[in-house]
Amino acid sequence: QVQLVESGGGLVQAGGSLRLSCAASGRTFGRYAMGWFRQAPGKEREFVAAISWSGTTYYADSVKGRFTISRDNAKNTVYLQMDSLKPEDTAVYYCGSSVSSYGSALRREYAYWGQGTQVTVSS
Repeated sequence: QVQLVESGGGLVQAGGSLRLSCAASGRTFGRYAMGWFRQAPGKEREFVAAISWSGTTYYADSVKGRFTISRDNAKNTVYLQMDSLKPEDTAVYYCGSSVSSYGSALRREYAYWGQGTQVTVSS
């Protein structure tokens, strides 16, 4: 059974940084793309970043230049480094494991999800 466990969320002031982690188990981690999505209250879950099996990265325009996604296949973990945080980044952040080796911004490409971790950015 595939399990994804996110950690690293919290409360931070605008301009600050956080690093999210997502530990995966139950499938061959290195074969699949991983992604981060977020959902703010009253809004749809939206794409944030993705990383392919080979390390190619993709970002939403709203986070490009501020967030960095990376993966450590030896540790079965994907990370999201978030810098220059803004109040509009406040959301629950979810880690997803793709059905494909290639990164995607489409939710339907992700078969497995973590429980989410809250990120709150105060102004």
